[in-house]
Amino acid sequence: MLALTVLPGKPHSINLEDMPLPPVGDGAVLVRALALGICGTDREIIAGDYGSAPPGEERLILGHESLGRVEETPDGCDLRPGDLVVGIVRRPDPVPCPSCAAGEWDMCRNGRYTERGIKARNGYGSEYFRIEPEFVVKLDPDLGALGVLIEPTSVVAKAWEQCLRIGQRSAAWRPCTALITGAGPIGLLAAMIGVQQGLDVHVYDRNKGGAKPALTRDLGATYHTDFPDLDKLQPDVVMECTGAAPVIARTMGGAAAAGIVCLAGVSGAGHEMTSDIGGFNRAMVLDNQTVFGSVNANHRHYAAAERALDRADPAWLSRLISRRVPLSRWTEAFERRDDDIKVVLDFAAH
Repeated sequence: MLALTVLPGKPHSINLEDMPLPPVGDGAVLVRALALGICGTDREIIAGDYGSAPPGEERLILGHESLGRVEETPDGCDLRPGDLVVGIVRRPDPVPCPSCAAGEWDMCRNGRYTERGIKARNGYGSEYFRIEPEFVVKLDPDLGALGVLIEPTSVVAKAWEQCLRIGQRSAAWRPCTALITGAGPIGLLAAMIGVQQGLDVHVYDRNKGGAKPALTRDLGATYHTDFPDLDKLQPDVVMECTGAAPVIARTMGGAAAAGIVCLAGVSGAGHEMTSDIGGFNRAMVLDNQTVFGSVNANHRHYAAAERALDRADPAWLSRLISRRVPLSRWTEAFERRDDDIKVVLDFAAH
């Protein structure tokens, strides 16, 4: 089978190579890949910033945003050949910590978790992959090719869940306004869920052209190319999806009283900035604000993601996928283009 592999820690070592079929030890369910979503994490692994191969192996099969069809299942499994599925990314640590033991490996306390295509486990970027039945998410077949959006949607589904849970510390908290910073796939999917919850959603992004302004407006949200005046906007929830240090600095302490800032974008290290820590602390304390980080997802977040995609306009979701690249031209999938939102590598088209 063909698989996208990298030598973790070595920049630009990605290659499409012929490899043996995945071992049964990877999981009892055999899946034929249909598509693979490409995201910033993949590019950072390709750049050598992080990532680790499975124990005893040099190379890592890349990819964590999967979509495939079941080929083989073990006896007693609820899955059937032909089922449309995605694979969950993270696996609990072997200890396990209290969170992993409770099925909330996305909140792992000791950092010994593993992740498909990222940390110590081969990913889904191959023509076939195997997976444990308990880490397979079976999709409604009507979702079709849009199922490749499940994994990124699960990340923001978790972020929204956490925001609402934190807000419930006050029985009177009723969010009305949300600001999403960044109109990449994570930001737009976060905005989609915010609109589905009935919030007045505002999206900030520097792009004045391309598809992002129209996608935002077609959700019923407001698009800003200048950072909005938070004193006037008074967002109850700020979901930061850029990971850009200057944007993060502007969101901290900028929510409404009892408001929540969720940091959902991962920043690169080494971006030092001066900031008014005293002013930040004053706003946080006197206005009962909260800032927290959120990453990854567990079973219930994948289920929430599917429900959110089922509620969305399929035509709108299709526009999020700016390019579908056949496997035969795989290098193009990792090129950065100004008009890209979500790029998908199409395994079924080669």
